[in-house]
Amino acid sequence: MTAKLDYAWKLREVMATRGLFQTTHLRPKLAERGIRLSDSQIYRLVTDKPERLNLKILMALLDILGCRVDDLIEPVAAPAAKAGKKAAGGGDPESGMGVSRPRRARIVPGSPS
Repeated sequence: MTAKLDYAWKLREVMATRGLFQTTHLRPKLAERGIRLSDSQIYRLVTDKPERLNLKILMALLDILGCRVDDLIEPVAAPAAKAGKKAAGGGDPESGMGVSRPRRARIVPGSPS
């Protein structure tokens, strides 16, 4: 059985070591290299782990930060899937009921609302 692989995106950490603490500082540096991204795209690039990344953007980031690919992308083992699945609420998986069950409403005829 082969191990599942994942990766850690370390752009934020590399930016911090270079004195870039705001995502807005990347926009003009990317624009100098012909990369036009919106503020929200740059924010997502820095704060989220990208699933797809344009290689021109990657090369521009490497040039801006003066680093190598392995400084930005670190291979890690994917978290192992849990063997037993529990029902929502953490209760008995056999019954399908969670620990916190709602109380049954009691309706009394003729009572004011």
